[in-house]
Amino acid sequence: MKNIPSHKTVFKLFSMRRAIAANGILSAMLILPMLVAAQKKAINKKEVTPAISVGVQVMASNIQAPTAIVFPDNGQAWITEQSGRIRVVQQGKLLDEPLIDLKDKLVKLNNGYEERGLLGIALHPAFKKNKKVYLYYDIPSVKKSNHTGVLAEYKLAESGNKIDVESEHIILTIEEPDGNHNGGCLQFGPDGYLYVSFGDGGGQGDQHGKIGNGQDMNTWHGKILRIDIDADSGYKVPKDNPFVGKTNVKPEIWAYGFRNPWRFSFDKASGQLFAGDVGQSAWEEVDIVKKGGNYGWRLMEGTHCYNPDKGCKIKEMIAPIAEYHHSEGVSITGGYVYNGSENPQIKGKYIFADWTGRGYYLKQVGSKWTRGKLSFTNIAQYAKITAFGEDPSGELYVLINTDTGPENKNGKVYKIVR
Repeated sequence: MKNIPSHKTVFKLFSMRRAIAANGILSAMLILPMLVAAQKKAINKKEVTPAISVGVQVMASNIQAPTAIVFPDNGQAWITEQSGRIRVVQQGKLLDEPLIDLKDKLVKLNNGYEERGLLGIALHPAFKKNKKVYLYYDIPSVKKSNHTGVLAEYKLAESGNKIDVESEHIILTIEEPDGNHNGGCLQFGPDGYLYVSFGDGGGQGDQHGKIGNGQDMNTWHGKILRIDIDADSGYKVPKDNPFVGKTNVKPEIWAYGFRNPWRFSFDKASGQLFAGDVGQSAWEEVDIVKKGGNYGWRLMEGTHCYNPDKGCKIKEMIAPIAEYHHSEGVSITGGYVYNGSENPQIKGKYIFADWTGRGYYLKQVGSKWTRGKLSFTNIAQYAKITAFGEDPSGELYVLINTDTGPENKNGKVYKIVR
C-alpha cells in the first residue's frame, strides 16, 4: 500500500503544478513559499455550524479521471472520463464498452496535471423522446490557440447501447489561449435553456486583454452562457438574456466576472443556480448566479480586491455566499443542493468540496449562508474530488481521482448515503 501523503505535501505538489503550467519552474519556486506560508497562517475562525459525516457507497471503480455523471432515467448512469470515453454503469456493473469514445478527437493530453479533455455532459430535457446528448470537449486548434473548446450535440443510436458518432452537430466552439481554466460544465435550467461555463482563458491573473477576460463583455471567457439549443442549426439566443441588443456585448452571456466556474448546478427546489468559482492565489468561492450578475474577477477574488489590490468597485459586483482561504484548500469543486430523501441530515444543504479532498456544506440561515465541514466515510482523506452528480430522485454522487493525470484508472464514483 502506498503511503498517504500529508495535506501539506499535496498542497505543495498542486501549487507547484499550477505554477509550472502557468509560468514555468521559476514562478513555481517563487510562488510555493508564499502559499506554504499562507497555509501555516490558517484562519482559526470559530465554527458556526457543526461538522457532518456522511456515508458513501462505491458505484463504479477503475474510471479514468471522471469529470461528470448523468442519469438517463433508464436504470443506467453515464460517466464522462477526461480521456474521452463515456462509461456506462448498469445494474451496479461498469460495462466494458463505452457509450462513445472521443479520444481520437481530443487535443493530446498531458500524462501529468491536465485540465483539458472531455469535461461536460448534459441530457436534453426531452431526452426520452429525442435522445439528444450534449458534450463539451477540447480538440486541437487550427488557429494557433492552445486548443479549441467544442460544444456538440449527439444522438443515442436506435439500439440504445451507443451514441451515434455520425450524428455529431457542432453547437459552438471557443479558442482557448491556455490549457487551464476551461469551465466546460453543462446544465439545463428549469427554463429549458442550456447553460455553459467558460473560464477566463487560463494562465494566471486573467492577463488576456487590457481589463482581463472576466470583465470584458465582448468575449465568452470568464462567463456563464445561456442558449436555446432547439434551433435548426447552431443555437438561438433567448430574447430575455440580460445583454441582448447591447453594443460590443456577447448576447449569450447570462453572468460574468468568473475565473473558472468549474462546476455549477441548479437547485431543484428553488431553481437557484449555484457555482463554485476556482480562485487565484488566496480565496475559493461559492456564488448564487443571477441574471446579468457581475461576480468580480479579476477586480476581485472572493470578497477581496485582486487587480487593483485596493479600491476595486465592490458595489458593482455580487459577493459570493461563501468563501474559504487557501489554508483550507486550493481549488473548489462545485456541487449540489441536496433534495433527496435518504439522508435527512443534509436536506436542503449545498454540498461541495475542495479538489484536495475536503468536503463542505452550506446552510442558509435567514439571508446568510453558513459553512460547515462535511466528511465522507471510506473516501481517502486526500482523494481529489473532481465533480458531483445528482440522480432523478435527488440523491448525490461524488467523483474522485487519486492521481492528477487523465490516463490512470484510479477514478471512482461514490453515492452519498446515510
